[in-house]
Order: sequence, then C-alpha cells, then structure tokens
Amino acid sequence: MSSGCPMRPSGVPAIIAFSKSLPMMPALCVPSVSTPPGDSVDSDFSRPQLGREPTRNRIDRAFGPGVDRGLGQSALAIDVNTVRPHRFGVLYIAEAASITGGASRANMALASASERIRTMEEALGVPLLERKRRGVELAPAGSALERHARIVMQQLEEMRGELNNYAKGLRGHVHVLSNTVAMVEFLPAALGVFLSAHPNIDLEERQSGEIIRAIADGLADIGIVAEPVDPAEELETFPFAEDRLVVIAPHRHALAQRREIAFREILDHDFVGLVAGSALQRTLNHHAARVDRRLKLRVRLNSFDSIARMVESGIGLAVLPETVARRCQRSMAIRVIALKDAWAPRHFTICVQNLKSLSAHAQWLVEYMRRHSPARQ
Repeated sequence: MSSGCPMRPSGVPAIIAFSKSLPMMPALCVPSVSTPPGDSVDSDFSRPQLGREPTRNRIDRAFGPGVDRGLGQSALAIDVNTVRPHRFGVLYIAEAASITGGASRANMALASASERIRTMEEALGVPLLERKRRGVELAPAGSALERHARIVMQQLEEMRGELNNYAKGLRGHVHVLSNTVAMVEFLPAALGVFLSAHPNIDLEERQSGEIIRAIADGLADIGIVAEPVDPAEELETFPFAEDRLVVIAPHRHALAQRREIAFREILDHDFVGLVAGSALQRTLNHHAARVDRRLKLRVRLNSFDSIARMVESGIGLAVLPETVARRCQRSMAIRVIALKDAWAPRHFTICVQNLKSLSAHAQWLVEYMRRHSPARQ
C-alpha cells in the first residue's frame, strides 16, 4: 500500500487519496495491511492460509480498533497499485496465466507480488487464484476482481486525462438549458461566437418549467426560460430577451387584414398547433379555458416552421412568437396580426442557483449573455 493513502476516519468505507506513484492522479483505496512480523511469504497463495492472524485484527491494526465493525470481513485491503497494470496485479496475472510471468511483466519481485495477492485474499476471505499444473487461473472471485479492475483503470485514466485538461486550462464544462424559442431565435446571434470558441459548453433544449426545476435541483448551471420564475425556487434571474405572441393567418383568410386582435376573437376559427404538452400549447389551452372555450385544433406539429407552412396552405390560424412569425413571413405567404391580450408579451430570463457559486467559465458565460442579450441590442 502506498504511503500516500491517509488514515481513514471511522465509518468511511473508502478514501480518495493521491498516490505518490502517479502524480496528480487520485487513487481509490482502503488502506492495506502489512504482514505480521515472522510471517513468511508463501509462493502458494491460491487460498487463504490457515493459522494466520485474523483479518479483523489486521484491519484493527491498520485502522485502529473498532473501525468499520459494521462492514465485518468486507472491509477490503485493496490498493489501486494492486490492480494497476503498470505496477502489478490480477491484470498481468490474467494475461500471463502465471504469477511469475505477471511479476516479471511488472518488474516486481515474485515474493512481493505473492505477498500482495495473499494480503488481498486474506482480507477478502476467498481465493483469487487457482494453482494448476502449468501456471495459475483466476478463481471466480479473481475473475470478478479482474473485471472491476479493468473498469477502474479505464476510469482512472479518463479521470487523469480530464484533470490534466483542467490543469492546462482547457476545461470549463458548463451545462445550459434553454426553451425552444430562445434556442432557435435568440441564442444563435447572442452566443454563436462564444460557443464556437468554447466547445465545452453543453446546450440542451427543454421546456421552461423543466428548466426551472433542473436549475433549482442543481442539475444544470444556467437556464433560459420564457415564463416567470417562482420566488420560492430561490433562483437568481437576469433579463435576456423580450418577445410577444402573435397570430399568423394565410393571405386570403377573413382576418388577414386585421392589424391586432384579441385572443377570444379567433377561437371560432380552425387552428394549427403544437403537440400536446408543449409549453406554448398549454398556455394557449389555458387562456381558451378561461373564457370557457377550446381551441379547434386540426393539426398538431412539432416545429414552428411546419406550423407556418400549414397556415400558409390555408389549414387554419396559429399563435407563434413574433420573432418566429416575422422570420417565416419573409419566405411564406402569411400575415402577422398582433395579439392585444395582456399575456401576449413574453420575457425571457436567465436563471441560475447562485451566480457567485458557479464556476468561472459559467460566470463568464452569464456575463457574456447579459452583455449580448437581444434586450440590449
């Protein structure tokens, strides 16, 4: 066991410590136990030796009396060095089918290799190796250890690579959630340059309600939403953009010449809407229900552009964000009519749990978004 692994406090089953043999690389370890004075190193360690000091006593000497009594015999004396391929362990033994061959590959003395494996077997209480006429084979427990050892080594290498990237200033992972309109209409212009220069920013589309809950639960760093944030969520918010809902109609529709209209006035007409469950569709259904009406939806689609195409073909009316409607109007034969209801204006908001507690990269992104928000243009 590397001396870099510190003493474990009572009740803690494992420690993340730094191994001296691999700088900047944490080693997951439960402190190993040393061989009692007078014990010999047996070359035959394919099964636990009888008459040796009880494992509980060896663990007590390593940790102090009474530590992890609830774990009993499962308190393992396993060092990452025991499974690390470039040192010595079950990986080399499995590949060489020989203790001697495994020790040779690791440039390690056979006696030291045997003692390390024997210590593990005694702590586990099960054999890891089965001695055959020609070499050794992994016992069932040894096969399980080999499988997990390979997984651990892969994860340790990935961790070392990622931590090295942090040390070089190459990593600053930020998880951003945005609602559909902000994602499609506002973020490309506001964040295009920033995202190109910072590839370690994840941008994911969600509904506003889901975003607020995710930020409150710490599942993402930054959210952009189009609905009010409940003060009970205790989130910090910053203005980002403003938009309003409008009606779009085909050129030859009876309402096409209107400049503005109230929502209740269009409820007698056919509609093209979003799929059930979308935030905007729920909003429209809610305001229709407030006047004891229901939308006459003929078609439900997934995208704003598809909805506009259906409206252009004369299927019905639709309610869309004005930024979307104006963009579609440039290439489609549709009319844009302002909604004069008080709920038509929409305010897009940046929300975070606590700006000061965010990583430096996340704070830079929030500040960049605030400086380049559409509301400031």
